[in-house]
Amino acid sequence: MTRIAIIVGSTRPGRNGTAVAEWVHAYAKTRTDAEYELVDIEQFHLPLLDEPVPASMGLYSKDHTKTWAATVASFDGFVFVTPEYNHSPSGALKNAIDFVYGEWNNKAAGFVGYGSVGAVRAVEQLRLIASELQVATVRAQVALNLATDFENYSVFTPGDHHQANLTTLFDQLVAWTQALEGVRADAQDAVAA
Repeated sequence: MTRIAIIVGSTRPGRNGTAVAEWVHAYAKTRTDAEYELVDIEQFHLPLLDEPVPASMGLYSKDHTKTWAATVASFDGFVFVTPEYNHSPSGALKNAIDFVYGEWNNKAAGFVGYGSVGAVRAVEQLRLIASELQVATVRAQVALNLATDFENYSVFTPGDHHQANLTTLFDQLVAWTQALEGVRADAQDAVAA
């Protein structure tokens, strides 16, 4: 069965990302087309990138990197739940992404952003990063506004209109994740050869 991670992309105390990710996960669990799991980068306690060899070499030396790599490798697709800090994703999310490389390859991703303009600028940067990681990104995304989808900018109260975008995001993500199954299999065969 296709496995998709819903990644909480912030580690800041009092973050809104947990509530948003739980909302995304609650919706995902109503679907039967894949297995969905919530993955919180905060729980991995990743320091600032401390691997001496570039991730693209796949020679991980730290236990925290190996644990994170195994987690990322176990999924076929991802939904990144991202805040927007200074027109970009959080440093913690970028750091977590940079720790590994091959484990992201030939998979698909979608984005749920939250911020003053729905984190659209953060998502645009994540799309560029995903391209370098050989991750196919889907067009549909959910853009949550801190002023209208959060009471007092902190209590998550999403508008009903976001449900349609979330459905489209998951429809596209599952389709792309499944379409890339053969590509992932071919890449694994090439490594094994």
